[in-house]
Amino acid sequence: MDTSELIKKVRKIEIKTKGISKELFSGEYHSAFKGRGMSFSEVRDYQYGDDVRNIEWNVTARTGIPHVKVFEEERELTVMLLVDLSPSSFFGTQMYLRKDLVTEICAVLAFSAISNNDKVGLILFADEVQMYIPPKKGRKHILRIIRELVDSKPVGTTTNIGDALQYFNNLVKKKSICFLLSDFIAPSFQQPLQVAARRHDIVGMHIYDPFEKTLPNAGLIRIIDSESGEEMLLDSSSETIRSNHEEAFTRKEAELTSLFNKSGADIINLESRESYIIALHRFFKKRAR
Repeated sequence: MDTSELIKKVRKIEIKTKGISKELFSGEYHSAFKGRGMSFSEVRDYQYGDDVRNIEWNVTARTGIPHVKVFEEERELTVMLLVDLSPSSFFGTQMYLRKDLVTEICAVLAFSAISNNDKVGLILFADEVQMYIPPKKGRKHILRIIRELVDSKPVGTTTNIGDALQYFNNLVKKKSICFLLSDFIAPSFQQPLQVAARRHDIVGMHIYDPFEKTLPNAGLIRIIDSESGEEMLLDSSSETIRSNHEEAFTRKEAELTSLFNKSGADIINLESRESYIIALHRFFKKRAR
């Protein structure tokens, strides 16, 4: 798209997602993701009920009045968005292409993060890492991230989540929150996921189209693998084929959930026609508990 179209689309996404973030997620995001610890803030007069372990004895001795130290949470965090740009991410049979839905979700997460004074960075990948935007704060920075997501094109012929996680592990040393958004149609990435989850807070977002789970009864249909280019004719009127297709998807989803759970990471499974607002709201509330 040309520059004016791009600016218009970025602005539209900003208006929609910034409002969602401000109204729904800022408080829940803050509760779900804790800071690095507590730091000293100030000294004030002792009040009934204060923990005596926090008494500041030097000030108390100097003034003759009991004082306590006040601590506050060290809030600043780093949020990394790892986004799958492989050709399968541009599939969609509903109102969204998967890539468009991912862009909106990333925008909501990014605005939620900066409203809590956290930094946000981006890694785009397919068969290899395509782009890295270092974590920063501020509206202009978030708009740049949205612009790159909106203007992204499908790349590569495969999805290599393992390499993307390894790149992230090597690059980001300080503990961060990492949202990994993909359809997870990829070779095994168990080892790099486990390594990443030991240091960082990993949240996978498995975003899938309804047709990837349930085939429509539409007779003979031509299927094309968007990454390998392989084509085949499929008789979708066959109950056996439709049943096998759904069983394979259910099995894959269960394996993916098990992989993340065993690695000490979280996973959100989101069908593209479902509300990502409800899914994120549910996830944040669960994390806060």
